Amino acid sequence: MFPILTVIILIPLFGAATLLFVPKKSENIIRGITLMTAILDFIVSLPLFFDFREDTAAMQFVERLTWIPSWGAEYSLGLDGISLFMVLLTTFTCVIVYLATWTAVDKHVKEFNIALLVLQTGMVGVFCSLDFVLFYVFWELMLIPMYLLIGIWGGKNRLYATVKFFIYTMGGSVLMLFAILVLYFEYHAQTGVYTFDILRYHSFGMSKTLQFWLFLCFFIAFAIKVPVWPFHTWLPDAHVEAPTAGSVILAGILLKMGTYGFLRFSLPIFPDASVSAAWWISWLAIIGIIAGALMALAQTDVKKLVAYSSVSHLGFVVLGTFAFTLRGISGGIMQMINHGISTGALFLLVGILYERRHTRMIAEYGGLHKVMPKFAFVFMIVALSSIGLPLTNGFIGEVMILIGVYEANAVYASLAVVGVLLGTAYMLWTYRRVVFGKVTNEKNKTLPDLNAREMIYMAPLVVMIFLLGIYPNPVVRKMDASVKNLLVTMDKAKEARLGHPAAALAANLDVDKKRD
Repeated sequence: MFPILTVIILIPLFGAATLLFVPKKSENIIRGITLMTAILDFIVSLPLFFDFREDTAAMQFVERLTWIPSWGAEYSLGLDGISLFMVLLTTFTCVIVYLATWTAVDKHVKEFNIALLVLQTGMVGVFCSLDFVLFYVFWELMLIPMYLLIGIWGGKNRLYATVKFFIYTMGGSVLMLFAILVLYFEYHAQTGVYTFDILRYHSFGMSKTLQFWLFLCFFIAFAIKVPVWPFHTWLPDAHVEAPTAGSVILAGILLKMGTYGFLRFSLPIFPDASVSAAWWISWLAIIGIIAGALMALAQTDVKKLVAYSSVSHLGFVVLGTFAFTLRGISGGIMQMINHGISTGALFLLVGILYERRHTRMIAEYGGLHKVMPKFAFVFMIVALSSIGLPLTNGFIGEVMILIGVYEANAVYASLAVVGVLLGTAYMLWTYRRVVFGKVTNEKNKTLPDLNAREMIYMAPLVVMIFLLGIYPNPVVRKMDASVKNLLVTMDKAKEARLGHPAAALAANLDVDKKRD
């Protein structure tokens, strides 16, 4: 009966409130409180993994209280095998981020840490919410601190990147809000009940035309967040101008909210529209995979290179999701976790270099294995994880996705492999230019290697890279029941679309019962 999800959501908020009473000059105390808050939140979240039941697709750790009864809105929280790992990834990543930015920010330290903690509350709330109003509140809450992180602590073009980020994400959010309200009134028209309960909409029957337009609104909102090509243009600017903490959180967690939205909302609420749109969404994902990799290959700025690699890698997640196969969707969820670890680690490594040299130009480096051997070793592991080397986490996710996509469409899988090859090319080429060769710049000869603090926060990421790469079974088992339950809905929609008489009759009867 312990309200563990509420506690996990509120711990960062209480930490932010505590910082309000700490003098601005006490910067180390501010950083210490922020770090201790994140560690406490991560420790409290660990029982979610160990107490999670693998034999059911039902929501677990459910908390439900009346909130706004006249609207039908409730304070409703819960987790299944899809959202469980997103919460754990959030609490884990935030500990790493707070430790990594200990010395990276030296202006408005108090406000910076408050923004990070409020952002953490919003992110956890999004993954736990089972009510549309609650979900939307947390969804919008995230925009404010991320807007501030880029706009105040970003690079020289931070205002341009901030405005672009805000316009894109806010535009998608408005479309999603419109779709939520249409759902809300349509549900009342058919049932006589006003409700924002997300799970009720998972079994709600509506016309195919209405499904399509509402699906499109949700799709655009989530496609911007992922981002799916061609909605990706805000991402490189936001990544390049954001401080290291902002880049890691953006890549590690915020982008996953788009792919999570497809799994939580688009597929179960709009199954017919999802099946109908799967072919063109798959093509958008394939274009994103290949175009993102090609754009990464052309970059001279290492941070922008990693940003474009995110477009490519998350294209695999979208492709696996809309393959509607067990391995495709499970692989997509695994790759969401893996991308958060590997790409987050890459941004941390870029941040380490930038703190030392204040440049992100690849041409400014070279020969770092001679002066920074520890950095070169960690960078090698993370780079190999990013390209999907066997025994690393990236390999498991990509292989599951490619097998799942191949089961649905061999052409899509074959084209996606091109992205794997290009990813190997740009990552190894970048590693060679940064780490090997001669030390061509005199400033590189005196660069300090990784210090104790940097080793401490990079070590857990390296451990997770190998742990998930060698033994991913505990993660796969816990998501299995939820993915299979989602596939039941998608299989019914596919069979009805193909004109299978029994399936079509069953689907029609099911809709009639729901309306009655």
